[in-house]
Amino acid sequence: MTIGHRKMMGAGFHSARFKPARAFVIAAALGLGSVLVSGCSGETEAPAEVEGVVNGLEVTNARLVLPPVSGNPAAIYFDIAYNGKGGVSIDGAEVEGASSAEVHDMMEYNFKMTMGPAGPIGLRSGDAKSFEPGGLHIMVFDLGEDVVAGGSTEVTLKIMGGDRHKFTADVRAAGEER
Repeated sequence: MTIGHRKMMGAGFHSARFKPARAFVIAAALGLGSVLVSGCSGETEAPAEVEGVVNGLEVTNARLVLPPVSGNPAAIYFDIAYNGKGGVSIDGAEVEGASSAEVHDMMEYNFKMTMGPAGPIGLRSGDAKSFEPGGLHIMVFDLGEDVVAGGSTEVTLKIMGGDRHKFTADVRAAGEER
């Protein structure tokens, strides 16, 4: 190495006796830099995924109201809120202990209000809806004899795209508050 070359590269730091110190300083700088960059990224860890639960979807006040006449359909009511990323669409339901279930809504047909199967129910982040008498609800058909007032049953909302969201609904007698 020529004298001119040593001046350009900085003679003291590049000599043989300072190589371990230089390696330590570089490693420490890289480590500190990566910690600072990851800390400033603004990203938070995604919530852990739980099987049978859609992140950001919350169901409260869920209840299945038994029919006044045995053999008639029951109804499920609840409140739902979504605070996840993007949006979700509810496209059906399943109820433990029933042969089938449908998401229903009230609609006007021939100038009369009638009940029938609902289309997909879309929810965007920040949305909340109530499934309640006279509005959205789940109709439950051919309910098994083991679903009785005072108990509970599992409800599964089918989400477009294949996801499922499970929750428990308390079972109430026909005359109890809906």
